[in-house]
Amino acid sequence: MVAEGGANIVQRRIAIAAIGSVLAFALIAARLVDLTLLKGGAGSASPVAATTTPVRADIVDRNGQLLARDLAVHDVFVQPSALKNIPAAARDIAAAAGLKRSRVLWILSSRHRPNEFVLVARQVMPDVQARLVALHLPSLEFARVMRRFYPAGFAAAQVLGQTDSSGRGLTGLELGFDRDLRAGRVVQTSLDMRVQYALARELQSALTDFEVKAAGGLVMDVNTGEILAMASLAESTKGPGEVPDLNPTRNRMLRDVYELGSVFKIFSFALAMEDHTVSLDQTFPIGRGFKLGRYLIRDAERMPDVLTARDILAQSSNAGTAQIALRSGADRQRAFLAKLGLLSPIRSEDPEGARPLFPRHWSSVETATVGFGHGISVSPLSFATAAAIIVNGGRRISPTFLKKVGDARGPQVIAASTSETMRGLLRYVVTDGTGKLADVVGYDVGGKTGSAEKAVHGRYVAHKLMTSFCAVFPIDKPRYLVFVMLDEPHGANAMGVMALAGHTAAPLAGRVVARIAPMLEMPIIADTSHP
Repeated sequence: MVAEGGANIVQRRIAIAAIGSVLAFALIAARLVDLTLLKGGAGSASPVAATTTPVRADIVDRNGQLLARDLAVHDVFVQPSALKNIPAAARDIAAAAGLKRSRVLWILSSRHRPNEFVLVARQVMPDVQARLVALHLPSLEFARVMRRFYPAGFAAAQVLGQTDSSGRGLTGLELGFDRDLRAGRVVQTSLDMRVQYALARELQSALTDFEVKAAGGLVMDVNTGEILAMASLAESTKGPGEVPDLNPTRNRMLRDVYELGSVFKIFSFALAMEDHTVSLDQTFPIGRGFKLGRYLIRDAERMPDVLTARDILAQSSNAGTAQIALRSGADRQRAFLAKLGLLSPIRSEDPEGARPLFPRHWSSVETATVGFGHGISVSPLSFATAAAIIVNGGRRISPTFLKKVGDARGPQVIAASTSETMRGLLRYVVTDGTGKLADVVGYDVGGKTGSAEKAVHGRYVAHKLMTSFCAVFPIDKPRYLVFVMLDEPHGANAMGVMALAGHTAAPLAGRVVARIAPMLEMPIIADTSHP
């Protein structure tokens, strides 16, 4: 009986110990639930809680260079009740994490529930985490989260766009490719970061050289529609070498529309060549302007009394272009611009393309002014796409931010012969007209200047100009188009006629061509434009 009684006592003790263990594990489990679920609010998040944000795939350029990637970082939590000296802990945490000591002290000294963890820093980098760990503070914990990094920095900021705190695309390509990126599919873009850096660098120089309010540009393959580079810069108050003040959510090249002025003459002449309403050697009266009803259309610079059609384009005469546009007429002009896609919102993988502005009533006056680029506003990307069609043999393309292989030209929009004639005219603008400063030896650049007076409170202001240049090279067999624009060039380098596109945007475009042509392995061509 004694042995049996002893066995029962042992069994009872084992049962009690087992129940105690179960209760202990239950308490631990309950505490874990409390930490991970119940205290996951903004003010008292848990260090145990793991991120639920899915890893977003990479964005790379056409050569595989990394443009955007999700990397693991950590949120930092502390249990204030476990700290023996809160002021000293606040001082050490602030120094290690680069935070304001007063802010950390306020967080740690506020009233908290017993054993509560509080968030003291978000998304710290590994080096900061290592410094915090080295403090050996009690109850210092880390929660892993994902953060989007852009190794290219500001160079492609507006094109790539942004994501929100939950890892969803907000703007730019992050928005346009959001579904693919969240599904883990890497996006290889058409961007070439060598070209992107060169474009951004030249635009940055123009901000200083011409004291402009803003500068922008793009580089496009005229046969595929691929965008190799696109940048928008605003005037900066920062010092030399510092990152300019950029709005990463605003890509002016496709989200804004502008009256671009005389670069639009490309389309007026293309229509005239397409409809055979004008011969290039035909002369037109220019003199002091062209009278249209009660309006007098003048030129920014003094013009000869008479110009041939080819010289009207080369010297960029508004009076002459108005006469040429009127030969086509309002209905034909409007239909032609619509066929080029200029009267519809531009569409690409970036969903934020702007809607153009154009006259509701399209009379002879509108036909004349639209002919030289006033009274119609389009995005630079929309303009560049239409201009690419004019020079690429007349075949349709769609702008794209995805890398393409081979020729992506679609159906004919204009006759191949019209495209060939326009290429010759654009080369003539550079060799004998307003685009001389865009010429680059060895690359046979063709192009067109644009100087548009900006409208302020419904009135055009002569000294507020939007200047631009559209360059195409090599013009005999075009491959690339460079479009640049400057908002209100002025200062010592741009006074009077020196502020016009031929002296501001044209040399800028030429510098971009000179820098990127070797990168793109374009062969040097012997100059045959002059005997």
